[in-house]
Amino acid sequence: MSINESKMHELLGKMVSDMGAAAVAPLVILGDKLGLYRALAGDGPLTTEQLADATGTTERYVREWCAAQAGSGYISYDADTERFSMTPEQQAVFADAESPMCMTGGYYSIASMFVDEPKITHAFQSGEGVAWGDHSSCLFCGVEKFFRPGYQANIVSEWLPALDGVVEKLERGAKVADVGCGFGASTRIMARAFPNSDFVGFDFHEPSIEHATAEAAAAGISNLRYTTAAAKHFPGSDYDLVVLFDCFHDMGDPVGAAAHVLRALKPNGTMMLVEPFAHDRLADNLNPIGRMFYSFSTMICTPASISQEVGLALGAQAGEKRLGDVVSEAGFTRFRRAAATPFNLILEARP
Repeated sequence: MSINESKMHELLGKMVSDMGAAAVAPLVILGDKLGLYRALAGDGPLTTEQLADATGTTERYVREWCAAQAGSGYISYDADTERFSMTPEQQAVFADAESPMCMTGGYYSIASMFVDEPKITHAFQSGEGVAWGDHSSCLFCGVEKFFRPGYQANIVSEWLPALDGVVEKLERGAKVADVGCGFGASTRIMARAFPNSDFVGFDFHEPSIEHATAEAAAAGISNLRYTTAAAKHFPGSDYDLVVLFDCFHDMGDPVGAAAHVLRALKPNGTMMLVEPFAHDRLADNLNPIGRMFYSFSTMICTPASISQEVGLALGAQAGEKRLGDVVSEAGFTRFRRAAATPFNLILEARP
């Protein structure tokens, strides 16, 4: 077998770039936890001594961190003044937790993937699953930190208005279930926006429900509660709206979950699925976003589904057609794409 030198150098260059990206990932978490990004965004340009003083950290470590960050293009360096700063774009991605472009949460989830690698290696060999609750705890906070900015930017302003008649119901007063709510950010966003409606968040992971309940209490939101329950068995009936944010593909029996949602809805109710964006063909998903979602799916989503009954393992790149087939099998008669972003499919199902 002969090696094409040009293609080899191209591949090695890609690997060096990818290794650098992987190596800088824990530094992003450090920068977020220690407030290094926020200090640079608020007070920069700064020397490494000034940044260390502002954050109560040690200058020698900060100096090395800044060099790695500047080499990645995550912060900026002025060689003439020997100071570091952040552009507005860098601030939006790394320093502003409320920015819809904030991406730091994803790195916490990536950290959990490294911690949990031995479990996934065993799953590859045994065919067993790895339950959501058996992952490193940084996964749960990472998922919330990663998805919350996008939810904050889109749920009320774009996604709910894309559904047929739902906003009008919410404004008058509707009954809403948020299934697979995790830390509950999506439920809190909706409850704040529609005070006349009643919201309940369900998740089978009790520690997540405990966290969500504490967050809601701290925020003083009165039209909201959280309860531990699985997607196929959550209580209640006559819901006007049932939403499932970025969790449907993780379920072991999504057909059964959707069938239970159908039974719980009013005859004119709506189910909204928010799922990772994907085309229907594998070849069309071989791009940077697809690579990211397939990687998360390999380490988190697919093992979570396999760990549950049925274990359908849709994966995070199931695509609109496959998701529609599952929803139709559950008994829904109407299904459509209501909206989309580069990261999300927003799907509406009606009885």
